[in-house]
Amino acid sequence: MVTLAEVAQHAGVSASTVSYVLSGKRSISASTRQRVEESIRKLGYHPNAGARALASSRSNIIALMIPLRTDMYVPVMMEIAIAVATTARAHGYDVLLLTGEEGPDAVRRVTGSGLADAMILMDVELDDERLPLLRGGQQRQPSVLIGLPADTSGLTCVDLDWGATGALCVEHLALLGHRDVAVIGEAPAVYERHTGFAERTLDGLRSRARELGLGLLHRPCEGGYDAMAVTLARILDERPGTTGFVVQNESAVEPLLALLRQQGRAVPEDVSVVAICPDQVAVQASVRLTSVGIPAQEMGRHAVARLVAKLDGRATDEVALIAPELTVRASSGPAPSGS
Repeated sequence: MVTLAEVAQHAGVSASTVSYVLSGKRSISASTRQRVEESIRKLGYHPNAGARALASSRSNIIALMIPLRTDMYVPVMMEIAIAVATTARAHGYDVLLLTGEEGPDAVRRVTGSGLADAMILMDVELDDERLPLLRGGQQRQPSVLIGLPADTSGLTCVDLDWGATGALCVEHLALLGHRDVAVIGEAPAVYERHTGFAERTLDGLRSRARELGLGLLHRPCEGGYDAMAVTLARILDERPGTTGFVVQNESAVEPLLALLRQQGRAVPEDVSVVAICPDQVAVQASVRLTSVGIPAQEMGRHAVARLVAKLDGRATDEVALIAPELTVRASSGPAPSGS
C-alpha cells in the first residue's frame, strides 16, 4: 500500500506539502500541486479514511435515508440511490445507505455519532417527524430532502413538481375530450402516511379537474391483478361513463391493461390511459403508455450537487422543483363519441 511519504519522495516535496495538497488547509503553488497530484495518480495513493477524518473533522460520507417499504416502487428508489452514489463519488464522497424505517432515531444516530458529514432524506411525508431535527439551529447537519413536506422553511428540497404533474395529466385527457377521469393511485398506506409525492399529485389532479369541469374519481390500489380487478369494478360501478384513467402505481399498470382487454374495452379507442411512471415502464407495457416520466437520476444528481454546495458554504436553503414532461404514446386518444 502506497504511503504519503512515498508520494512526497516521488514528487520531490515534503510529507507536509502532500498533506496540505490533500486537505487544502494551506495555499500551495499551482506547479507544486500539479506535481503532487501527478504523483498521487501514478502511484495510486489513497488517503487513509480514518486519518483523513481526524485531520479534517470530516468523514467524507453522505448518509442516504431511503426506507424500503413494501408499498413503494423500489426500482425508482434505487435508481435515485444509484444516482446519489455515483454523483457523490464524483465529488469525493462515499454514501452510507440507511434503509430501515427508523425515522427520527436514524437522524439522531447519524448526527450524534459523526458517521456522516451530511444527509439526504427520501420518502418524505407532508408532516415528516424527521424534519424538526434538521432545523436544529446553527449546529444542524447539512441536509437535502428528495421530496417536499408541507412546510419547507429552513430546508433544502429537490423534487419533481408533482402538483404540476397531476395537472398535466388531466389537461391532456381534457384536450382529447374526456369528461370523466378515474385516478388509480398508490396503495392506501401511502396516503395514510401523507407521503408528499402522492398527496401533491392528487392535489394537482383535483384542482385542475375542477378548473376544467371534469369529473374525477380517485381510488387507491394495492397493485397486482386481484386488487386491480376489485378497484376497476368499483370505479366502473360508481362512474360507468369513465373514459380516461390516470395511473400512479407502477404495479397496477399491466393488470389494468389486461382487465380492460378482457372487458372488450380497447385502448385508446374506448378508454385512454395516462401513467405517471418511469419511461421504461411506459414503453415496455403491452400498450405503449402516454406518460409523465419520473426523473429519478436528475433528482439524485441535483440533491448531491446542492448538498456539496452547502458543505462548501456556497448555498442556502431552497426548493428546486423539476418541471414535468408528458410524452404522448399509443395509450391516449380522443374520447369516444357520445361519452
